[in-house]
Amino acid sequence: MTTLGSTVTKRRSEDDVPLITASPALAGALQQVLVDLIELHLQGKQAHWNVVGRNFRDLHLQLDDIVDTAREATDTVAERLRALGTAVDGRSDMVAATTTLPAFPGGEQDTATVASLLDTRLRATAATLRQARDEVDVEDPPTADILHAIIDDLEKHAWMVRAENR
Repeated sequence: MTTLGSTVTKRRSEDDVPLITASPALAGALQQVLVDLIELHLQGKQAHWNVVGRNFRDLHLQLDDIVDTAREATDTVAERLRALGTAVDGRSDMVAATTTLPAFPGGEQDTATVASLLDTRLRATAATLRQARDEVDVEDPPTADILHAIIDDLEKHAWMVRAENR
């Protein structure tokens, strides 16, 4: 509270407004999420460009949906890192060096193989997000909420591509 003449106000002073910053643990968890989402985006495009076989068109279009989800989530996570005062590293060499996703095979892949490969990568990315969410929930519930929404999207995509092979 501040006293202005004879009036007491609830206004904060400029120095009383906190700057929200991520701890090293929170920043590290989000950086891992970021690189796995970038890798998911790249692997999704690799699959999209090289898928062949039965039900090609449907899976080809479904892969674009997955790529869009990963790309949008990447931007959301990167902007959250920046809002928390942390630099973002989405360089290709950083992604290649630190992603936890399995490597994606080169060349043409049939639709059944692509569905299986993407199911695994979606679940792996969701697992990274789940771990990060659990680590950051106490420190920063809004970040945990963001991760929760992304997990929901990724697991829905995983269910849908997994259904391709049933």
